[in-house]
Amino acid sequence: MGPARPVRVPSVLASPLIRAPEAVMTYLYDDPSSFPADAVRGLVAAYPEELLGVHGGVVRAAATPAGQPALVVGGGSGHYPAFAGWVGPGFAHGAPCGNIFASPSADQVYAVARNAENGGGVILGFGNYAGDVLHFGVAAEKLRAEGIDTRIVKVSDDVASNSEDQHRDRRGIAGDLVVFKVAGAAIQAGASLEEAEAVAWKANDATRSIGVAFDGCTLPGAEDALFHVPEGAMAVGLGIHGEPGIDEVPMPRARELAERLVEGALAETPELDSARVAVVLNGLGTVKYEEMFVLWAHVSELLAERGLTVVRPEVGEHVTSLDMAGLSLTVTRLDTELERYWLAPADAPAFRRGGTVEGELGEERGEVYAPGEDPIPEASEDSRASAARVGEVLAELSALLEELEPELGRMDQIAGDGDHGQGMLIGIRAADRAGRRAIDGGAGARTVLVQAGAAWSAEAGGTSGALWGAALTSLGSALDDQQAVTDAQLLAGMIGAVEAVERLGGAQVGDKTMVDAMVPFRESLASAEGEAAAAVASAAEQATEAARGTADLVASKGRARTHGDKSQGTPDPGAISFARIVTRVGELLG
Repeated sequence: MGPARPVRVPSVLASPLIRAPEAVMTYLYDDPSSFPADAVRGLVAAYPEELLGVHGGVVRAAATPAGQPALVVGGGSGHYPAFAGWVGPGFAHGAPCGNIFASPSADQVYAVARNAENGGGVILGFGNYAGDVLHFGVAAEKLRAEGIDTRIVKVSDDVASNSEDQHRDRRGIAGDLVVFKVAGAAIQAGASLEEAEAVAWKANDATRSIGVAFDGCTLPGAEDALFHVPEGAMAVGLGIHGEPGIDEVPMPRARELAERLVEGALAETPELDSARVAVVLNGLGTVKYEEMFVLWAHVSELLAERGLTVVRPEVGEHVTSLDMAGLSLTVTRLDTELERYWLAPADAPAFRRGGTVEGELGEERGEVYAPGEDPIPEASEDSRASAARVGEVLAELSALLEELEPELGRMDQIAGDGDHGQGMLIGIRAADRAGRRAIDGGAGARTVLVQAGAAWSAEAGGTSGALWGAALTSLGSALDDQQAVTDAQLLAGMIGAVEAVERLGGAQVGDKTMVDAMVPFRESLASAEGEAAAAVASAAEQATEAARGTADLVASKGRARTHGDKSQGTPDPGAISFARIVTRVGELLG
């Protein structure tokens, strides 16, 4: 792990002229890449009578009562108690757990939902982030295709991430707690799928949050935080994935901070204009309870001065960001229905609301759904030879991305969450393993790439995981298990792979994403003549030039879009990683 490096962690009580004790996280882990799965395994071991570990996350140890809608909430790891800590009677039925700050894969979401659903349909709840929208959406389509009524609720409470008229396009932060608690209580009280969905959206539309940070968080195994706040300053408007704030202001005293948070959360009046409010003062990982209590004393006074009655406030850690030094304030306007569900009992590992949870609690589980290994179709000797070559390329790309991981992570820290290098490495390693298994089983080139793509998407999660998984799957679909790969098939497959990413991701040239490098690559391939090796090498040069040019752009897609000009001057890490990959492929083909 190496020697600890000092990182400033200010206190909300400290004078801007006084430095707080210095520390660095994360201290305890085995392999950083397995940290999320290891943490989930330990969580289940700590609550064996309440939680059951399944593929992709956790569900209640008891089966969902027959006919009861299942509330499945989730997102990236690194946010505990959200989301796995909320699984229990009166709250959620299951939680898929992605990698650190990365969406769970569609495969994970589907598996958890299958284990939670018991004839009443499913509500999939998550914060409004591109990767979550993509993966939960794909899982929902699969569930619906199997006859399971599936609804989606995207929490969008963060006022700093979009304008008031675009409230449902904002990102979700600590408002997740209120929205999902209300929906879970409604289900426990007997609400139908439609009724629970409606009350969840009502809670979301009545909820506003704003966050601040005093220093960034540190990914497991990393030597430094994803970002730092200048000494004596505070970042305003941060998210929960290690994104830096959208503004920096002088470090305030607790009273001044309370005023800023209250003003931010109350700047808008939702359609549900009520004087009774649910309020969450949420710690992001490092700010301690005593500090939050000092801050809450001021917040509660300010809310009362504005004529608001606080109903059962929550002050503590509910939606964290690893060890981020920061906090957020959430205010939800309550009508009679929302207040009843907000106050209802709940019994989850990380959220126990007093009283007895009434209604059906479920019985002992029978079978547990687990995805099986995909079958390997018969393949010709020529296609198996091509498959072996594909396996060599995957292994080379795994080595390349291991080398690039720190560089890609540093780029992603500027306006993202710093996990691009780690996510790419997890994805290619999973693809490499799946490809080798398929090759050992006698697979042809098509099957090797299709199974490698599924593995990349399943294990990496996040937006890039889904898109790279789709790209490999699309490439494989252009090949054949009954013949050797031809140059024409390879070029057509690569063009199709880029088109699949464009179609699924929705980004366009100029948005500062991987598409900025992919489109020139595709266009070069489309006009190429002759051997694939020369065509790919030439197209890779176009991709590399375009990727470098993204430094001049301002991000308008993904998490980086909320940070405006902060992304300018740094190339997009997704575009750079794509360019480096296709450059290496061109070299290997030559």
